[in-house]
Amino acid sequence: MKLACRNLGSPDLARRGLTADSAPVEVLLVDIEADLVISDDGRTVWNEDGFPVAELARALSLWLRLPDGERRDFAFDSMSYDVPGAVRITATEGGWRVGSVFAPDTWGSPTTWPRLVVDLAAFIATVREGVIALGIKPDFIPDL
Repeated sequence: MKLACRNLGSPDLARRGLTADSAPVEVLLVDIEADLVISDDGRTVWNEDGFPVAELARALSLWLRLPDGERRDFAFDSMSYDVPGAVRITATEGGWRVGSVFAPDTWGSPTTWPRLVVDLAAFIATVREGVIALGIKPDFIPDL
């Protein structure tokens, strides 16, 4: 399973009359976007252009920090979507599977918890690096 983002940017900040320094965190979370691709062994599970990757990275980081006994399935509840689950991570008997409510019949192959953590940590790190490249402090995306 892989979460990848391309073309990370914040094109809507200028339209809002804001800069990286003047934008509140809630605006940065939804305005830092990229083309998101969830893939599994080269097969696309789901993709979306202009996806709020900073908001997703923050949500995943907070989810990963939960104690094992408190962590349930993950359903990304974004300020940009009317329904939760644009990205879903579900525990199954075979392992953790990643998918989207917008492609309900398509899931990534089951993966182990340690492998999932590595893959999600890599995505979070990539988003944090992209945020830094935009000249924005990534403090609103907790580092693992």
